[in-house]
Amino acid sequence: MIKFDFKSYVMPFINQEEYKTLYGMKQQVIEKFNSYDMIGWTKTINKEWIDDISKTAKEIKKNFDCMVVIGIGGSFLGSYSFEKMFQKYFDDKNFEVIYAGTTLSSKYLDELSSYLYRKNFCMNVISKSGTTMETTITYKVLKDILKRKYTGEEIKKRIIITTDKEKGALREEANEQQYKSFEIPDDIGGRYSFLTPAHLLPLALNYDIYRIVDGYYDGKRLIDVAYEYAVIRRLLFKEGRVVENFCVYEQNLSPFTEWLKQLFGETEGKNNVGIYPTSSVHTRDLHSLGQFVQEGNKILFETFIKIKNMDNFIDYNGQNLQDINNIVLDSVMKAHFKGNVPCLEIELSELDLETISSLIYFFLLAAAFSGILFEVNPFNQPGVEVYKEEVRKSLNK
Repeated sequence: MIKFDFKSYVMPFINQEEYKTLYGMKQQVIEKFNSYDMIGWTKTINKEWIDDISKTAKEIKKNFDCMVVIGIGGSFLGSYSFEKMFQKYFDDKNFEVIYAGTTLSSKYLDELSSYLYRKNFCMNVISKSGTTMETTITYKVLKDILKRKYTGEEIKKRIIITTDKEKGALREEANEQQYKSFEIPDDIGGRYSFLTPAHLLPLALNYDIYRIVDGYYDGKRLIDVAYEYAVIRRLLFKEGRVVENFCVYEQNLSPFTEWLKQLFGETEGKNNVGIYPTSSVHTRDLHSLGQFVQEGNKILFETFIKIKNMDNFIDYNGQNLQDINNIVLDSVMKAHFKGNVPCLEIELSELDLETISSLIYFFLLAAAFSGILFEVNPFNQPGVEVYKEEVRKSLNK
């Protein structure tokens, strides 16, 4: 179960008449949303895909020690954040999934190469275009390891491609070499691709993706509250709150806030508008950034993600430590509110596959609605291409 409180520590900061007006535009915004051709992520996923993904994952676990997922941005953040959320902090017994392709650090790639040379590994290369620079470089480096260790037929068993159905360099290679491959639908962009093979295959190695799919589609019922969240964010922006700080109280939720940063940053940040997404892990960051939030420049608002119940029980002077953690969360919201900082709260009854999947769908809807309220296209990211073009020019000099 998910509870939302977007009023207790927010309403004094926004104009109530403007709230009513903007909320009254809900049907108009939904109609605009439905007019876009990039909302394939709202459609029911092909069950044959899920079965194929599940079967492939079982074969991977049977034949290999680990899988390297090569991708960046929307091609990896969804599954990576989900994976980290449910991993144990220590002595994790899950099948090893290594996420690579997110850096051009030669030190990292060299050490990863040395590590993998000793492992019985396979690779899942993910890129819709097939030309993403970081993915291409990492894929070549790690493929060279396979070539040094195995024959052509053995290499084929160890490479899985997830890319466009028909076009691009990776699709051509998959067809030519007869690699196992999955497709990313044309009507789904990278940051909205959580319920595609790009994320479901890595997740299927350790988690029940049928439960994930069920939870994701249960999130459809949250359309009204997703729109409300978008409205409040838009009105806070109008009041000069141009930064949103996502606050979590579990360290393994930190990667999830990285997914949120991409989702909202790429969706809204166009035409000189949009809210800058950042994040804090508490209580750690209360001892570094807390002073600024409490008494500094009032440019931000906060969205707290609270987990009511955890399976792990630690007794501290007769109290459950999780309860103490949540008491701190509640107290921080009250304190920051007194410090003139709007605070929104999302409470999860527990941390489980279905609840998080529903929350993901909620945020996808909210981000898309926010983009529309900012009068930008929620599904493109033209600004990302600017740095890529500069890199291409420099490399070709």
